[in-house]
Amino acid sequence: MTDAVRRVQSGSPWEESFGFARAVAAGDRVLVAGTTSFRGDVLYGEGDPYEQAKVAFTSAVEAIGEFGLGIGSVIRTRMYLTHARDVDAVGRAHKEIFDSVRPVSTLLVVEGFVDPRILVEVELEAFRGA
Repeated sequence: MTDAVRRVQSGSPWEESFGFARAVAAGDRVLVAGTTSFRGDVLYGEGDPYEQAKVAFTSAVEAIGEFGLGIGSVIRTRMYLTHARDVDAVGRAHKEIFDSVRPVSTLLVVEGFVDPRILVEVELEAFRGA
């Protein structure tokens, strides 16, 4: 365990313009910022909430990988959706990825995102203690 704060970037267009990091490790926690299915300027899974959730969670897990962590260290997830109709699709993607570790989770329906093509945004929190 370390007390140093370390930040990593992913290249998201909003990280630079808004001034935030993709993930921050502080103490025994790694926090991953809201992550969508954008990779660079390309939105993956346009119109498909299941695919957007899979890509977003994969990107978030890659961010904790920068700290040597994987799925087993994830202790919290948050999912933000623009449509209640997408709950089952996003929940299915979450289960496929996290069923073996069962993190605590929150799912919210929100009014929208900065790009109207985004249907899902996710966050992770991971534990890197002993």
